[in-house]
Amino acid sequence: MKILQINASYKPAYIYGGPTMSVAKLSEQLTKANCTVTVFTTTANGNTELTVSPGIETPVDGVSVTYFKRITKDHSHLSPGLLISLWKNARTFDVIHIHAWWNLVSVLSAWIGLIRKVPVVISPRGTLSAYSFTNKNNLIKKIIHNLLGKRLLNGSFLHATSLAEQQALAEIIKPRAIFDIPNFVKIISSSRKRKSGGPILKLLFLSRIEEKKGLDILLHALPLLNIPYHLTIAGDGDENYINVLKNIAHYNLSDDNISWIGFQNDSKFDVFTDHDLLVLPSYNENFGNVVIESLSAGTAVLISGQVGLADYVVNNQLGWLCQTTPQSVSNAINDIAIQPDKLADISLKAPAIIHRDFDDDQLVKKYINMYQQIINHVRL
Repeated sequence: MKILQINASYKPAYIYGGPTMSVAKLSEQLTKANCTVTVFTTTANGNTELTVSPGIETPVDGVSVTYFKRITKDHSHLSPGLLISLWKNARTFDVIHIHAWWNLVSVLSAWIGLIRKVPVVISPRGTLSAYSFTNKNNLIKKIIHNLLGKRLLNGSFLHATSLAEQQALAEIIKPRAIFDIPNFVKIISSSRKRKSGGPILKLLFLSRIEEKKGLDILLHALPLLNIPYHLTIAGDGDENYINVLKNIAHYNLSDDNISWIGFQNDSKFDVFTDHDLLVLPSYNENFGNVVIESLSAGTAVLISGQVGLADYVVNNQLGWLCQTTPQSVSNAINDIAIQPDKLADISLKAPAIIHRDFDDDQLVKKYINMYQQIINHVRL
């Protein structure tokens, strides 16, 4: 089976967070399962470009990756070289898997794939929700969707990473089929010793810092806490937006209780194990890789009901849910602080549950089965 993965970014462009990591791990696991995997991506690395050799097929952790130059920056990522190569080579693949939407790599690649009559599966990764249509550039999105996007999506197969995302997609578009398979997530392979809890509740926000993640909600919730706490904020984002958030913390007199430690990669699991509770009050989240990462380290989670993994967390009793309001977040944290036994219980049981449900070998079989179903459906 020859599979082409297309995403506007690929590692080491870690600045884009979870989706880029998931696409890379999916590609690597498919390769290990003896699929022939090729990745088309761009040199995107935020406002800069990766130091790679554009247009040359390069092995990256066992996967054949070609980085193409882009002539526009975030979030459009126009790459003529990628699109030309796709047009020439599309029919050499059994299936084309496109990740994310609302950028010119994804939209135009879907158009080319369908024109060239190759099965196309699209993983929107949170970019096709009611929230996404109203969050940024909503007028442009509506125009693109009505003129071209809807027809492309309806002619493709869709992959959702959670039941919540699958339901949201079904309300907006009518594709040929929708598959629900979780993300590949890097988790701790062996248990690490957690630091014992103390009198101060150690809170953690670890994510790319952008509006939809709800960090503003958490910062407004801090003055409402009636327990000793310290919040660590791990992640990067737009400098202007981060300054806005820091001003909120300053206005709320929370500065002394907050550490801003920036983006964490290799050391992030040490950060998880050093905290009592991950807080992710996102306005919208199709999956939430960080939730699985945190639980694999034995750190309980407090997440909004808008996070795709909300039902999973509740059903497995691995954390708590909140609404996207400061009062709801503060109430939840105050309640959690007086439940040290519950935090300790989650710390003990969560890693085994995560390893059971997010086993690489089982997940890759689901993806291969999805591709085979798509190929067989098209052949009929």
